[in-house]
Amino acid sequence: MRPALAAAGAASALGLGAAAAAHLWARHVEIHRYTLREVELRILPPGTRTIRILHISDIHLLPEQQRKLDFLEHLALLRPHLVIDTGDNIASAAAIPVLARALDPLLRRPGAFVMGSNDMFEPMPKNPARYLLPDPRPEGMTDPKEPTLPVGELAERLSAHGWKDLTNARARIELGGLEVRLVGVDDPHLELDEMPAAAEAPPPPVHGKVLHLGVAHAPYRRVLDSFIADGADLVLAGHTHGGQLRLPGIGALVTNCDLPRRQARGLSTWQGVPLNVSAGMGASPYSNYRLLTPPEATLLTLRAPQPSPVR
Repeated sequence: MRPALAAAGAASALGLGAAAAAHLWARHVEIHRYTLREVELRILPPGTRTIRILHISDIHLLPEQQRKLDFLEHLALLRPHLVIDTGDNIASAAAIPVLARALDPLLRRPGAFVMGSNDMFEPMPKNPARYLLPDPRPEGMTDPKEPTLPVGELAERLSAHGWKDLTNARARIELGGLEVRLVGVDDPHLELDEMPAAAEAPPPPVHGKVLHLGVAHAPYRRVLDSFIADGADLVLAGHTHGGQLRLPGIGALVTNCDLPRRQARGLSTWQGVPLNVSAGMGASPYSNYRLLTPPEATLLTLRAPQPSPVR
């Protein structure tokens, strides 16, 4: 065999070996490496006590996923002041009661949620390469199908102890001297989002301190722009899975929406406002793998600005 051909064969074999190793890691190891990501923001009004927000998203739960359930139950030990769930909670109807049991301690804390498409429609096998292509649906098309999952039952379970349903809705939550004003939309990926109208004259906060949160499943630009125009201090979203497959030096290949790839996960800004995109905890059972973006929940610690030094 000529040296050049031998070298090419060796390189090809190495490439195939590396691809096989990456597949095994993504499918059998990283998909179970549940991680808590912690960030800190100084966006609260001066004099406000510190609050902790637990952001969970894209659980895609099947009842038999015990390691994922263990992680969900462990999150209650964080004792967050507020829980925000940005959707895609389930992968089957049978997962709803199992999810409710795992989340029960968190459901008894102040919280709010929106839904994603996988809370409404059962997952189906798809060609993974489709996600590398532009969205095939015509612009402005709303999915006309009836949900195949009992999304109403899921909403009842999530709101049973007081979590606010932000499906194209607004809500207020009082957190010990801080009024959290929330606005949310239905899943933008299905083009079900409708920004709820603002009250003409919202009542003044009891303690004079307000935090505005925008909440959506999929961080499409039009939705982010609407939240910013509405006065959001912080926007929370999921949907992207952090790209689900990331490459060294490149990062996320896709976001499955029109959000820039560099913002596929973690804390960034949109028009100067903090945006946290959760990489989520799971994936479709038909594409249950992750590479260089382990499943996660996020604990956001919000503080007031540091006082200016006395001169």
